[in-house]
Amino acid sequence: QVQLVESGGGLVQAGGSLRLSCAASGLTFSSYAMAWFRQAPEKEREFVAAVTGNGYTTYYADSVKGRFTISRDNAKNTLYLQMNSLEPEDTAVYYCAAGPPMANYDNRYVYPYWGQGTQVTVSS
Repeated sequence: QVQLVESGGGLVQAGGSLRLSCAASGLTFSSYAMAWFRQAPEKEREFVAAVTGNGYTTYYADSVKGRFTISRDNAKNTLYLQMNSLEPEDTAVYYCAAGPPMANYDNRYVYPYWGQGTQVTVSS
């Protein structure tokens, strides 16, 4: 049974930083692409960042490029999202997702496994 458990969310002031973690179990972690998505109230779930199974290639949404960094530790079965220079527009529930190697990393429908989400709130 695949489990993805996010942690690290919270309340932070604009300009601050947070690091999210996603602990994975029940899957061969290094064989899966991993991604972060987020969903703000009354908005669609949107792509934030993704990383290939070996960690060598990363992808980012334009809105977070240069501010967020996705990484993974395959020895610890853990995915990370370092978020710097946070803005109120980054406020959302952040979800990690796992999927097979794919070409369209920003498509939420290709990820079969999801965590329960962690709330990030950025105050102005």
